[in-house]
Amino acid sequence: MLKRTIQIAFLLIGGALGFIFLPDLYKLMNLSTNPWLNNPYVSVLLGALMLFILSFAFSDYFVKLISWLEDTLIKVPVADLLFGTLCLIIGLVIAFLLSFAVESIPILFVQQVAPIMLSIVLGYLGFRVGSTKRDEILQIFALKNQNAQKKAAAEPEINPGRRKVLDTSVIIDGRIADIAETGFLEGALVVPQFVLTELQHIADSSDTLKRTRGRRGLDILKRLQDDKTSNVVITDEDFEDVAEVDLKLVRYAKKYSAQVVTNDFNLNKVCDLHQVDVLNINDLANAVKPVVIPGENMQVVVIKDGKEHNQGVAYLDDGTMIVVEEGRSYIGQAIMVTVTSVLQTSAGRMIFAKPVEE
Repeated sequence: MLKRTIQIAFLLIGGALGFIFLPDLYKLMNLSTNPWLNNPYVSVLLGALMLFILSFAFSDYFVKLISWLEDTLIKVPVADLLFGTLCLIIGLVIAFLLSFAVESIPILFVQQVAPIMLSIVLGYLGFRVGSTKRDEILQIFALKNQNAQKKAAAEPEINPGRRKVLDTSVIIDGRIADIAETGFLEGALVVPQFVLTELQHIADSSDTLKRTRGRRGLDILKRLQDDKTSNVVITDEDFEDVAEVDLKLVRYAKKYSAQVVTNDFNLNKVCDLHQVDVLNINDLANAVKPVVIPGENMQVVVIKDGKEHNQGVAYLDDGTMIVVEEGRSYIGQAIMVTVTSVLQTSAGRMIFAKPVEE
């Protein structure tokens, strides 16, 4: 069917070319005086006949070309094709406008060739720019909407329904279940399928420690689902063009303006670079640790000696280290100490104290 259509197209084009060019050819061959030859009907018939004969030799090549173009266009995303076509039209319009300036150049060759070259070059560039820069073009048109959102964000607004996407580390950690039970987390707790798949791979690991951690993560997820105060959603959405789970989490959070819940330091930094909101469980744990001030008394149990001479070490219930000066002799005893100073480090909070003088 396609081959027959191409042959018909050759026939029509041949008739048109014969009508336009054959009269001039008759004049060059001194045949214009022949009334049987030099008339429009014969010119159309001869032109159509010649190209129809040529179609038998070239129609197969045109069929292959059209089939290749069809396969290529089917594979191109619709959005890329649409934006490419729009920018192609813009490029052709610009080439048409520039052709008026070219006509003022007093060189016949330039006047004839330059408009064709401009149309080819600017049309191609327009299509390529439109198809490859689609996202950036959309962002330009979305600037007005973004400016309106920035004005609305000038006054703080709480969004209780905002999604919170969980990563593998925070699920295995387990503290997210305790936090969710308290009701401090509002909105849906989203667990993407690629996170669940990674968790399953860890649970199936041959390494005993990894297998234990993976199974603990699955138990935590089950606990979250059973908790009536938690809205756990498992989504099948994936980003196949991205291999790493962390980058998939970032892509998902950016797409849905969600918050990433994690205790992974590196993922936290990556989210900061991509301007994605992060809820870090470790930061929350540090924030809710009991506040102590110098001069305050507390009872502790010295459990081991410190690094320096005559030091003892004790711990609060939340794991905060207390360095007791002159506390080595009290190892294994519960004593009252006075806080002398508090040091905040990257590893956490450290308290320095000394025994209360009786």
